[in-house]
Amino acid sequence: MLSEQRQAMILQYLEERRSVTVAELTEFLGISESTARRDITVLDKAGKLVKVFGGAVALESHYLAQEPTVAQKSEENQEEKQRIARYAASLVGPEDFVYLDAGTTTGYMLDFLEEKDAVFVTNAVAHAQRLAAMGCRVLLVGGTLKAATEAVVGASAARMLRDYHFTKGFFGTNGVSREAGFTTPDVNEALVKRTALEQCRRAYVLADHTKFQVVSAVTFASLEAALVLTDNSQEGFEEADVTVCQ
Repeated sequence: MLSEQRQAMILQYLEERRSVTVAELTEFLGISESTARRDITVLDKAGKLVKVFGGAVALESHYLAQEPTVAQKSEENQEEKQRIARYAASLVGPEDFVYLDAGTTTGYMLDFLEEKDAVFVTNAVAHAQRLAAMGCRVLLVGGTLKAATEAVVGASAARMLRDYHFTKGFFGTNGVSREAGFTTPDVNEALVKRTALEQCRRAYVLADHTKFQVVSAVTFASLEAALVLTDNSQEGFEEADVTVCQ
């Protein structure tokens, strides 16, 4: 098959599914991973798709390459984040064993948390400090501290999380799309999010409306893996996927 034919088929695949992984292309086209990566690179340079970690997304999807700092994120969409956080905090019960992911929206949950008998595990140093000051029982995950997001990440943190079984988990995300799922720019942070989410009986992703149709470098969960708590309804997302917080 000529390279032009393969690349046309890749673009057709993207038109239908909006995102594709290298593994999917190798199976779909019967080619090697190196060939798939090379075709993606060619099409990316030609401005026909966006190359991301492990695959590609269609041009219409907004691709987020950079990770904003906590200070930057704390100034964005505060009212919307607080509305989401208030609803999320109301879901915590006295018998819950809760995972609380790092992030500004999950941090706002602490402003509205009335249930102090639940036990919390978090990878956010700031969240742990506030929970302890509130008199809550809290366990801080150990690992590598990422300065930009003030989150503990990496393999050590993931190994620790595999020993826990959470009744509920509340997660932040950089992007939400039906095709790519929940995404984040950092592979080490994605590992921690993915591991913690897999250990939750019920998982919630807190995402304001600006996170939808955004794709970042690494998928940490499919859209079906968690219920999205957001501030506004989104076209293409069903009630089973999204809860709009009033």
